[in-house]
Amino acid sequence: MADSRRASSLVFKRMERVVDSQQRIIYFLLSILIALWITHGLKDDNFTLPQIYVLFLLFFSIGLWVTEAIPPFAVGIMIVGFLVFFLGNPEINHPDGPNYIRVETFVHTWSNSVIWLMLGGFFLAEGMKKTGLDFDVFKFSISRFGDNPRYILLGIMLATACASMVMSNTATTAMMIASVMPLLRELDDDAPFAKSLLLGIPAAAAIGGMGTIIGSPPNAIVVDAINHIQNTTFEIGFLEWMLFGIPISVILIFIFWWILLKKYTPKVGKIDLTVFQQDNSSEGEEPDGRDYRLRKKIVLGVLVVTILLWLTGKIHEIPTAAVSGIPIIVLTMLSIISGEDVRQLPWDTLMLVAGGLSLGLAIQETGLATYFVGELQGVKLEHWMLIIIFAMATIIFSNIMSNTATATILIPVASLWGGSNPLVLPLVIGLCASCALFLPVSTPPNAIAFSTGKLEQADFRLGGITIGLIGPALIILWVLLVAGWLI
Repeated sequence: MADSRRASSLVFKRMERVVDSQQRIIYFLLSILIALWITHGLKDDNFTLPQIYVLFLLFFSIGLWVTEAIPPFAVGIMIVGFLVFFLGNPEINHPDGPNYIRVETFVHTWSNSVIWLMLGGFFLAEGMKKTGLDFDVFKFSISRFGDNPRYILLGIMLATACASMVMSNTATTAMMIASVMPLLRELDDDAPFAKSLLLGIPAAAAIGGMGTIIGSPPNAIVVDAINHIQNTTFEIGFLEWMLFGIPISVILIFIFWWILLKKYTPKVGKIDLTVFQQDNSSEGEEPDGRDYRLRKKIVLGVLVVTILLWLTGKIHEIPTAAVSGIPIIVLTMLSIISGEDVRQLPWDTLMLVAGGLSLGLAIQETGLATYFVGELQGVKLEHWMLIIIFAMATIIFSNIMSNTATATILIPVASLWGGSNPLVLPLVIGLCASCALFLPVSTPPNAIAFSTGKLEQADFRLGGITIGLIGPALIILWVLLVAGWLI
């Protein structure tokens, strides 16, 4: 009987794989057909061949990102390959032509300073994870908020937000939810405090990612776009970004914390904090061992030095990409991060970002962005209305596709639109991309929380609606204020 059940289970899984593969193929082909149809409808008679190919690539990529016919990182690789293959063809992009585009620029995005900045952040996050420093930060934060569930929730959300400024939102959420699982097992499945924790952690991870350049991929795309705006000498560094991101992040954390308490008022007056006292040492490590403590101190020192150099870039003028080499070199040289650890880093995120940068560059280099901005400028819209439209478009697209992909598509157009202050639109788009929380699939943190089985899809609407409306309003006001002060 057991053998027959096992055999039927294998057959069912095989059928599921076949159906899933067929669905992905259908979505892939539909994406091609829809992209061809839209390209045919939008192209102008004066379009060059590179413009037509890049326009098709834009809508084809959107279709693949929305349908997930192939993984998002694979779309990033495809973008670079497509641009090199087609624009590298002399019959399409002739070297002697007046609008010749060097295809090498699309490959160079893999060595962009943004990629190195994010890679440095990945090494710091992995070092913290290997030595248990990330969990120490979590326990330190919790111990400062007492045993009242209201303030424990605030402490966990603030700790999550702080960690996500250095680590990836996905890794932060996974760590935090794993850390609170002993407490969740002590509570009923429908306990209000359990739901507030599982909704607060992924929201705080997404919101906290606004705080630094390395906190979320859209931030890095914004910085790259702003630092390449012509006719302006202003550049955004690590500290300048924090002036925009951290105040918004902190305010939104407190707002959502208050909303969660109103919606899910805790039924208990005190929480037993002993469930958080488990050690988080690496497998085979002694948490009290001398070598283990030394390695933790080294990671802490590298973390402090790297962040300080990132923050003071305007003083010592060392490029942020060069500073990112500190954790990469030191942590690998001292064997805190091994070759196996390096292979497990989120390289797929870098592939997605590099592809996104290449697509944005292609849209600008071919003149597509200039063309469509010129077409849209005939529409009479006040500048403040334009900002609102871009903000809400970012929220909508980020809820149904990758926020990195959304930023990739919208920021090149926004950068050319300009206005009285060229910083405003890219910053609004980049920050709003972290406010999409409406669906379990809107962000990887939401998906992790949903995978616990303790939440329903409808539970995410609370954060999706409140942060999706309050966030853009707050972001627009703060960006206009700070950008006006900086320029």
